[in-house]
Amino acid sequence: MKQFSTISKLLSTLISPEELMELVEKHHYEDVARKFHVKDLLDFFVAAALEKWAGFRDGTEVMASIGLSPANYSTVSKKAANVPYEIFKDLFHLLIRKCNRAKRRTKVVKQALLLVDSTTITVGKNRLPWAPFHGERSGIKLHVAYTSETGMPLEVKETGGLSHDGPAGESLANKAFILVQDRAYGKHDRFDMFNKSNKQKQKQYFVIRLRDNVELHRPHSLNRMQQPDSNVVGDVTCQVGTKQSRTIDRYRVVTFCDHEGHDIRVVTNVMGVSAEEIAEMYKARWAIESFFHWIKGYLNLPILFGNSKNAVFTQLFIALSVFVLLKWFFDQVKKAVRKSISFRSFTRSFLVQTLAVEWLSAVVDFLCRLREFSERGLPIFG
Repeated sequence: MKQFSTISKLLSTLISPEELMELVEKHHYEDVARKFHVKDLLDFFVAAALEKWAGFRDGTEVMASIGLSPANYSTVSKKAANVPYEIFKDLFHLLIRKCNRAKRRTKVVKQALLLVDSTTITVGKNRLPWAPFHGERSGIKLHVAYTSETGMPLEVKETGGLSHDGPAGESLANKAFILVQDRAYGKHDRFDMFNKSNKQKQKQYFVIRLRDNVELHRPHSLNRMQQPDSNVVGDVTCQVGTKQSRTIDRYRVVTFCDHEGHDIRVVTNVMGVSAEEIAEMYKARWAIESFFHWIKGYLNLPILFGNSKNAVFTQLFIALSVFVLLKWFFDQVKKAVRKSISFRSFTRSFLVQTLAVEWLSAVVDFLCRLREFSERGLPIFG
């Protein structure tokens, strides 16, 4: 069982040729090539992520050996530069709608968390002249809203590397979740904006880290039951900021110690839970850091093949689509296996073809059932 052929079959089952063509037409691209089409470019970058190719030349030299239609370097690189990357961004979000049950949920789930952060990918200054960064580097950012409930992204926005996190993080907010963010997103007027509600619109609940120098105005300690071994050292309500820039509303600020003994302050409008639970909500944010580490380590993200905006973001959104496919695949297969393993362990074994017999059997059985459902037109998603 080859990993590329498996993921390619999953992708072809979940995204029909008609759906891909709709995305192509939506972005007004005419696929007039005689041999190397949009679907071929999609397959190329899926393989590039899984096989960790070093670039266009490396990929074109070996693509025929894994079942892809052969093409030369210039054909693939020109195609990547010309096809609008928004096609693959929309394809990624279409997969999210199909595979991420949190995206399909309409009711608010108490304490479901939406973790928002960004990751930067940099290269040499002259590689991406349209995306300047610091010093002798150029780079881009991926701003990600990630659900701890499913371990998948919910939405991704792309910007240049110098883009501020705050506005992107604001646009990724979702009132069906408690928003969890680091201090780069902690702007005072944003707290008041999130806290507004009326008959038509509920407030956005949030847990956001405060910068160390932020002033707490007129703090009032909350009565609380001290829990055994608690790392919480403060729980107050207050206005946040100085006289020149201060919140209108009062908020809860919880202070707790991290594993190194440093104080961390988070501001929140969540009132009906303990301070320890607020601290745990913020600590859950590290899951998105693990996600960034995973996609850079397993899906070849730091190695950008092209120099154009289309080539760069096409590669990145297809790599993110591969993550969604792998995570959904794992979640489906593990239902039939008694011995549990982590997603990281599953991926490591799957990519080097060393899955245990029980897992390998479950994988084959699921793929057979998936093909049967697809041929009979039965629903795949639960």
